[in-house]
Amino acid sequence: MSIAVLGPGGVGGLVAGALDRAGTDVVVVARDSTAEVIAERGLRVDSVMLGEFLARPRAVALLEGPVDALIVATKASGLALALERIGTEPTVVLPLLNGLDHMAVLRERFAPESVLAGSIRVEADRPRPGVVVHTSPFLLIDMAAGDPSALAGMEALEQALTTAGLPVRVLDSQPRVMWSKLVRLNALACTTSAYDKLLGEIRATPELRADLEGAIEEACAVGRAEGAQDVDPATAIAELEMAHDTLGSSMQRDIAAGRTPELDAIPGSVLRAAARHGLECPTIERLVGMIAARAGVPVPAIAR
Repeated sequence: MSIAVLGPGGVGGLVAGALDRAGTDVVVVARDSTAEVIAERGLRVDSVMLGEFLARPRAVALLEGPVDALIVATKASGLALALERIGTEPTVVLPLLNGLDHMAVLRERFAPESVLAGSIRVEADRPRPGVVVHTSPFLLIDMAAGDPSALAGMEALEQALTTAGLPVRVLDSQPRVMWSKLVRLNALACTTSAYDKLLGEIRATPELRADLEGAIEEACAVGRAEGAQDVDPATAIAELEMAHDTLGSSMQRDIAAGRTPELDAIPGSVLRAAARHGLECPTIERLVGMIAARAGVPVPAIAR
């Protein structure tokens, strides 16, 4: 199977490196400067699960040849520009972005039936181009097809990822794929970023824990309205109970580094979905306001 990975950052770099090490025909698609670094020096991965290794995937700034699958691992804010680097029509497209709104963008760019629902649970970062650090022992990719025509391509992609040592679950519902992660990620990102504290302290501080649980409960209500009937606050809270005390969020790290946080992509998408169904999310809205003030960015636009 031939696989392209758009965006070799923490997520995309980890996936591309694992696939290359397993012998998959993989090519990474990145900005010119990043593609040059990977082509010259390779992709160095330091993973608590997969070990340390140097991968040597092909690296290009523009993908023109055919591929069986495209894995999209950019940030939502950079998706539109990154898609200009794709000059081919893959059989299936697996997005591993945070939030919800990227699905509509991808279904407009590619054949809608080819776009899978996808999510990844991982704590990984790219300290510099061509270097990926995977720092905690959880890693899981979820995917689901919305059209029978995508099933064969999805199954082949699942096999390639599994062979590369990347755990995969194929679920029967696209809303479940998207919301089962989002309810947990949104609460973690909002609380760690609003208070600039790690998960252990948030869990141990009653008023901060109340915000964590409130954000989960509100997002679960929105997820159920969106068709993810089995998202459950108790399950999401239990997942965060099992996580290590030093767990933070990419949004928190982005703010600390002076980068623009994914405030619109993560809680913004939850609040827009809530507005579609006439639901209120007071905890999430309050945390979003705190984060926007801390980071000096606008509050996400929400049509009501």
